[in-house]
Amino acid sequence: AMAGEGSTFRLRCSLLGHGQDVRGLTRGLFPEGSFVSVSRDRTARLWAPDGLNRGFTEMHCMSGHSNFVSCVCIIPPSDLYPRGLIATGGNDHNICIFTVDNPAPLYVLKGHKNTVCSLSSGKFGTLLSGSWDTTAKVWLNDRCMMTLQGHTAAIWAVKILPEQGLMLTGSADKTIKLWKAGRCERTFTGHEDCVRGLAILSEMEFLSCANDASVRRWQISGECLQVYYGHTNYIYSISVFPRCKDFVTTGEDRSLRIWKQGECAQTIRLPAQSVWCCCVLDNGDIVVGASDGIIRVFTESLERTASAEEIQAFENELAQASIDPKTGDLGDINADDLPGREHLKDPGTRDGQTRLIKDNGKVEAYQWSVSEGRWIKIGDVVGSSGATQQTSGKVLFEGKEYDYVFTIDVNENGPSYKLPYNITDDPWLTAYNFLQKNDLNPMFLDQVAKFIMDNTKGQTLLSTSNQFSDPFTGAGRYVPGSSSGSSAIPGADPFTGAGRYVPGSASNTVPPVGGVDPFTGMDAYQSAAAKVENIYFPKKDAVTFDQANPTQILGKLKELNGSAAEEHKLTEDDLIILEKLLSATCNTSTETPTAQQLQTLWRAVNWPEDIVFPALDILRLSVRHPTVNENFCSEKEHVQFIILLLKFLNPKGKQANQLLALRALCNCFVSHAGQKLMMEQRDEIMTQAIETKSGNNKNIHIALATLTLNYAVCLHKVNNVEGKAQCLSVISTVMEVVQDLEAIFRLLVALGTLISDDTNAVQLAKSLGVDSQIKKYASVSEPAKVKECCRFVLNLL
Repeated sequence: AMAGEGSTFRLRCSLLGHGQDVRGLTRGLFPEGSFVSVSRDRTARLWAPDGLNRGFTEMHCMSGHSNFVSCVCIIPPSDLYPRGLIATGGNDHNICIFTVDNPAPLYVLKGHKNTVCSLSSGKFGTLLSGSWDTTAKVWLNDRCMMTLQGHTAAIWAVKILPEQGLMLTGSADKTIKLWKAGRCERTFTGHEDCVRGLAILSEMEFLSCANDASVRRWQISGECLQVYYGHTNYIYSISVFPRCKDFVTTGEDRSLRIWKQGECAQTIRLPAQSVWCCCVLDNGDIVVGASDGIIRVFTESLERTASAEEIQAFENELAQASIDPKTGDLGDINADDLPGREHLKDPGTRDGQTRLIKDNGKVEAYQWSVSEGRWIKIGDVVGSSGATQQTSGKVLFEGKEYDYVFTIDVNENGPSYKLPYNITDDPWLTAYNFLQKNDLNPMFLDQVAKFIMDNTKGQTLLSTSNQFSDPFTGAGRYVPGSSSGSSAIPGADPFTGAGRYVPGSASNTVPPVGGVDPFTGMDAYQSAAAKVENIYFPKKDAVTFDQANPTQILGKLKELNGSAAEEHKLTEDDLIILEKLLSATCNTSTETPTAQQLQTLWRAVNWPEDIVFPALDILRLSVRHPTVNENFCSEKEHVQFIILLLKFLNPKGKQANQLLALRALCNCFVSHAGQKLMMEQRDEIMTQAIETKSGNNKNIHIALATLTLNYAVCLHKVNNVEGKAQCLSVISTVMEVVQDLEAIFRLLVALGTLISDDTNAVQLAKSLGVDSQIKKYASVSEPAKVKECCRFVLNLL
C-alpha cells in the first residue's frame, strides 16, 4: 500500500562544490533556511536556499585551515555580530572563527594538540571543542577558559546542554561524560565501541551513536532509557528533528536512517561508502554529506521534491555503485545460495529491507521502498564473502521517578499545581523553580519551601547564629577565650579587622543601613529610597583565621606528646620552644620567631596524622607572621610545605587535619611570599581542596569558601583568565553541597570579587549557570548580609 503524503523522504537536490569528503554540516542562522558544510578539501561553504527552484546556492566559501576541516558549528548572534559566527575545527589542530560574509577567519583559536573533530556552542559566546588529544576545551570569545580532562582516548563528540553549565563529551574510550562547571559529574557507560555522535533531546535527555552500530537514549541522571538497532556498521552522526524526539542517523553502511517513535521508519541508501554527517533544517528537510564529496538534501514536502529526471539519475547512480561485502552492510553473503531475479516479484515486508539476487553470475543488491511499492537497486556486490551480521541487543527502558509529588493550591479558586520533589533536592531551590515555572509570585517562596520541609521532614538549611560582629565571624569559628581581638570600630564595616572576631561587645552589631530594609514589605514597587551600599566586594584583603587559645593548644600538644612513639617525642625544651613561637606569633610578645623554633615546629607537623592537629594549629597561627611566612613559602622551602598541607586535605583523612590545613592555606595569603606561592600552586591546591567538600562539615566548608575568597582577592588584582575560570568552577561546585550560610556568604563575596570589573568573567559565570544557583539566597532573612551580598552579585549578572 502507498504511504500517505508527507510520510516519506525523497531527494530534494544534490549539491556539487566540495572536492573531497564532506565531513561536517550544521544548519545556519543567516540567511534563513541555510546550512554550512565543511570538507577534507580544507574549505567551509555556506549554502542558501535558492528561491526559484528546489536547490541551494553556494553563497560563500571560507578558507583558513592548512589541513582537512572536520567539524562546524554556529555561534549564536551577539551585539557585536548580529548574524552570528561560524566556527570550524580541523586536522591542523586549530579552530577558525568566521563571519558570514568574509572568506578569511576573524580569528583562530589555538591550544589543542591534535585534530579538533567536534564543536558545540552555548549561550553568552561559549564554545566547546573536542579533540583527538583526549581533551575538550571551553572557549569564551578568543580565550580558552578551561580544559576538560578525564577521557583516555580521542573525544569525537561534544555538546553543550540547554541547562547552563552542563556539557557532554563522547569518546573513543567508549564512554560519555557529563561535566558541570568544568568538573566531571558523571560517566555514562554502555556503548561497546567509540562514541561518535551526540544529540540533545531536552534538558533531561540526550542521544548518542557509536561504532557499535547502536543509538542510545540517556537520561542526564545516568540511566540508559533505550537502545536502537538498525545500522549494520559504524554510525557517524545523529541529528534531531525540531520540536520532537524523532531523529536521523548516518553511517558507514552507506545509509541515512530516519527514526520515528523509536523505530527505523525509513532507510535511504547513498552511492557512497561513508555517510559522514547529517543535519536537520528548520523545515524538517535532512542534509547529508558523504565520502563522494556530494551534499544531498532529502524532503517530505512534495513541492520541494526533485523532478522525476533527477530522482531517476540518483537511482541510476545508486544502481551502479559497487558494494564491498566485507563491510557487513548486507549481512553474510554466500553467492551460491542466492535466488535469481524472480525473487524480486515478492514484495518486501518493511521499508529499507534489502534483498540480494544473482543474475548472470553477478550479485545485485535491492532495497524495498514502501512508499513506491517496488524494489530499488542499490548496487552491485563485488568481491568475496566474509562479513558477519551485527549482533542485536535488548531494548532497555526506564522512566523518571520522584520521592514525592505534592499538589499545591495557591489560592482557593485558582488552579492547583503539581510539585515533584526528591529527598536529595534542596527545598529552597525546588520551591524557587516551582514558582518560576508556574509564573507564581516569588513572595510565596518561604511558604512553599516550609511546606516541603514540613511534609518531608527533610533537612533544612542550617540556621546560623545571630552574631553580626562581622560577616566573617560567627558560625563556624570556635569562640575565643581571650580578649586579644582586633580594635574594630564598633558597627562600622563588616570587613574590618580582616575577619577577626571581636569578642563580647554588644555595640559591635551592624545596624541596618538607612534604618529600613528596602527588601521587605508586601509592596513589590516600593521606592528605592533606602539604598543599601555594597560594602561586601570587591574584597581587597585576604581573610584569615586568627582566633587562638595558646594555653589550650599547648595543653593538647603536651598530652599527645606523652603518648607519641619514641621517634616522634618532643623534649621539654622543644615544648618551651614551641610555646615561645606561639607567643611570638600571637602578638603577646615582641620577639621574632627564630630558625630553631621553626625547625622544631617542622618536626611537630610531621607527626602521625592521628596526633598532629595541635601542631598544625600552631602552624596555622604562625604562618601569619611575616618571618614564618617568608620561611615556609620562600623558594627553597615551599615544595615540602605545600606537599605537607596537601597531604592533610585528603578527604579520607581526619577532618580536624583537613580543617586546620585549609585554615593554614588561608593564612598564607597575609604576606607577599605566601600569596606568590599560593598563586603559583593554585591549580594543584584548588583541585585538592575542593575534595574536602564531601565531608559535610560546616567548619571545613567555611574554610574552603574562605580559601576560594582569598584566591578571588588575588585574581581580582591580576587578570588571569584560567585562574578566574577555575575559581568560578570551584564556587559553582561548592555551592551545590554547602548548607551553612556563613560559607555561602563567603562564596558570594568571592564570586562578586571575581566578576567585578571583568565582563569576560561575568559571561563565564553566566555560562556556568551560577546566577540560577545563587538566586535562592536573595530571600534568606537572617543573616541579612547573605541576602544583601547575593543581590549585589545578581545585579552584576
